Amino acid sequence: MDESGSASTAEAGLEVRDLRVAYGRRRGRAEVVKGVSFGIAPGETLGLVGESGSGKTTIGRALLGLVPVTGGSITFRGHDITRLPRSRRRAVARDIQVVFQDPYSSLNPSMTIEDILVEPLRVAGVADGRSRVRELLRQVGLPDDAGTRYPSEFSGGQRQRIAIARAVAQRPGLVICDEPTSALDLTTQARALGLLRRIQRETGAAYLFISHDLGVVREVSDRIAVLHEGAIVEMGDSEQVSLRPSHPYTRRLQLATPVPDPDVQARRRQRRRELLKADA
Repeated sequence: MDESGSASTAEAGLEVRDLRVAYGRRRGRAEVVKGVSFGIAPGETLGLVGESGSGKTTIGRALLGLVPVTGGSITFRGHDITRLPRSRRRAVARDIQVVFQDPYSSLNPSMTIEDILVEPLRVAGVADGRSRVRELLRQVGLPDDAGTRYPSEFSGGQRQRIAIARAVAQRPGLVICDEPTSALDLTTQARALGLLRRIQRETGAAYLFISHDLGVVREVSDRIAVLHEGAIVEMGDSEQVSLRPSHPYTRRLQLATPVPDPDVQARRRQRRRELLKADA
């Protein structure tokens, strides 16, 4: 692994080099991702953490091909997907899937769960999609008859399980988890994180876990990259970054993570205010 924290292409499922994304026309152009580099090996989880507006979701969208890349490269399984012809890019993109933040809006309310899960399998040319759907429902802990029901008949946690099933339906090499637990209560959040970890152990997929919450990222990540104003300011082992951060911005994120003890929480809030004043 090099000093940027990026694994070599030979071992990585994903390698991002000097990624840049800008919005707007030439005169009013704003660069929102500024030379970001990282790698994720198969079976590894990289947590990408930062506050709203830091550029983390834009990076996820760039990996999915949903925003134009203005510089750098995204290499996945040996293919630079930023330079592939559109026809080949679609084939590679099927091996990169996403779990969105909101389990309520990410599922089509007019489709049954079976139809929601069969659709990507049909596009991929899977012959026995219905059998695969039953397998997926069991994998995420839902009964077989869940396939005949509609999203409105499920709780938020169950809907996120369905969203996870859809993301892993084609056995992708990379899953982008974009704030997948922020809309869930703490108990349901813990179950969803446990499910993601179990599926990763079973499939060997790489995860990019995007969140604003350093505490949540620490729970699921092998390594953490801290994003601030479009640039990575700190990267390293999950425990090291979350418990012994070296960058002032990471320390602010650490102090923003809630703890159950009200006295400790009050001291953390005060310390965070002091850091914010010092940076102003």
